Amino acid sequence: QVQLVESGGGLVQAGGSLRLSCAVSGRSLNMFTMAWFRQAPGQERELVARIRATGSTYIVNLVKDRFTISRDNARNTVYLQMSSLKREDTAVYYCAASMDLGISYNFWGQGTQVTVSS
Repeated sequence: QVQLVESGGGLVQAGGSLRLSCAVSGRSLNMFTMAWFRQAPGQERELVARIRATGSTYIVNLVKDRFTISRDNARNTVYLQMSSLKREDTAVYYCAASMDLGISYNFWGQGTQVTVSS
């Protein structure tokens, strides 16, 4: 059974940085396109960044100058490095795994809260 466990969220001041981690168990990370989504209160869940097994990445324009996504296949872990955080980055961040290059996501983590204070 595939499990995704996020960690690294917390409270940070505006302008600060956080690194989220997503540990994958049950299957090799090589099998998946991985992504980070976020959901702010009262809003729909939105894609933040995606990384394919090849290492190619996509980051939404809203955060592409501040966030990076990476993967360590040896550790079966995906990361989201967030810097210059803004209050509007406050959300629950979810890790997700896709078996079809990101067309749909088969497995989800439980989410980790990121709160950015002014």
